[in-house]
Amino acid sequence: MKRGEEEEEDDDMVWLDESFFINDDYKMSTFSFGSQVIHLLCLQSASTDYDLTGQLVWPGAVLLNNYLSNNTAILQGCSIIELGSGVGVTGILCSRFCHEILLTDHNEQILKKNIELQPSHENHTNYAVERLLRHRGAAGSKFILAYVSRAKTMDVMVLNEAVKHGLQVREVEGTRSVVSNLEGVIFEIKLL
Repeated sequence: MKRGEEEEEDDDMVWLDESFFINDDYKMSTFSFGSQVIHLLCLQSASTDYDLTGQLVWPGAVLLNNYLSNNTAILQGCSIIELGSGVGVTGILCSRFCHEILLTDHNEQILKKNIELQPSHENHTNYAVERLLRHRGAAGSKFILAYVSRAKTMDVMVLNEAVKHGLQVREVEGTRSVVSNLEGVIFEIKLL
């Protein structure tokens, strides 16, 4: 390549800083689960960017929240840990029924804003996950997983991996449904 061609090629290059890839166009959205209405900020479209994958409400959250809003008794008196809370829609719903809750996400900026938007946000206590499990006794801990299937082979792998690590996995009867054209199901998971 000749020197003149190199200078011309450099002139054609476009340099983008990291803000080009970040979407922080959060919109106030309203979600209804049974009689519960939740207002929160979230993105309107999906992103595969590491920092933004949890910044919208995914079909799995809709599936889980519909189940929880119809079965609030299972939350009464419970302490809840939500790992990967994203915008906090599930944790915020749970906080209306449970004893104490910890919401976590690697990107806490929008999560904190959404908690502050709620009429009562003092229930979002700050226990460390490890301390809460130790205090409650890990062997008695129960988890609820909303699982939305994207590939049947992956479904089997996820369940096998859970069992391999000492978890008891049970499908909650009557929870299979279609969410955004994807099949979903609720699992109850217990530490053995």
